[in-house]
Amino acid sequence: MCNIMCNILDLARRRISVRSFLSTPIDLRDVLYALDAARNAPSGANKQPWRFIIVTDNILKKKIRMYCEEVEKEFHERIPEWMKLWLREKGISWRKEFLTKAPALIMVFGKTREPYWVQSVWLAIGYLLLVLEEEGLASLTYTPPKVKWANELLGVPEEYMLQTIIPLGKSKETRAKERLGLDSIVYCNKWGQKYDMCLNSGENT
Repeated sequence: MCNIMCNILDLARRRISVRSFLSTPIDLRDVLYALDAARNAPSGANKQPWRFIIVTDNILKKKIRMYCEEVEKEFHERIPEWMKLWLREKGISWRKEFLTKAPALIMVFGKTREPYWVQSVWLAIGYLLLVLEEEGLASLTYTPPKVKWANELLGVPEEYMLQTIIPLGKSKETRAKERLGLDSIVYCNKWGQKYDMCLNSGENT
């Protein structure tokens, strides 16, 4: 839980993607609090195309893992060698233990017939991740390479598409977060021009 001095930047700096979870139970009221924040994200034409399914049933989590590992194994077999090497270096394989180890999963779907539905859903996911961090819940945005199976398994209408699965719980991991600095990603008025030129000139446009 965030103390009174915590702010959005603190949460963003602190949050990491987690693949190893403790079996410690979580309070689903914290998850609903985070989803309440997510539903307030902006969306194209205010269509709010997101839908969320919280999965806590262990048998269902095993089925989800089975489908994901099936498509992941196929994906890992066909990717180029440089990507296989990169994944090995990161300790990422086709096995997705976190789908059954995490106490809960959030399945995030988007309504594909709405304008800017992908952008809208991912804005909501951004809100969701920060509030989960505020509530002391570790998370991961896992995107399976194929997702049609999810509609049949969970009874989801065909106009909705799975965008990500968010396992959540208490983290077993402690590691540093690698991020580019502002100097590497922010420019003033044109590409490559240092952003402090805008600060020094006092320009606001």
